Amino acid sequence: MTKPPAKLLSSGNPQIAMGYGDGPVQAYIAAMPGWKRPLGERLDALIMGLVPDLDKAVKWNTPLYGRAPGWFLGFYCYKSYISVSFFRGRSLTPMPPVASKSRDTRYLHIHESDPWDQAQLTDWIMQASLLPGEPL
Repeated sequence: MTKPPAKLLSSGNPQIAMGYGDGPVQAYIAAMPGWKRPLGERLDALIMGLVPDLDKAVKWNTPLYGRAPGWFLGFYCYKSYISVSFFRGRSLTPMPPVASKSRDTRYLHIHESDPWDQAQLTDWIMQASLLPGEPL
């Protein structure tokens, strides 16, 4: 029996059941709409290629990466961009560009036409993976 496609929330984010491991994260990525899906695949491959011993989960319709129960990174789809969350982003050098209501969190917003600065993103992922994770 084929599963129905994931529902998209009003923000444009896939609604995926909470779960731990690669399966829920891959279900989330498979449900990412349009141009966001290949970017989600690329983000997942980059993160896991850099830090292969990570735990993964989907909580609050957000793929999370870290060492449970502490998470250092997640991403979320909006209608016009993907927001990559660095939960200890204020500790990264340079800090990711977008501030959060949460004191320590910083974001990188990736729009469809944005150039991909893989060197900077790689550096942030590596720095973030060495920091204590955020228990979410």
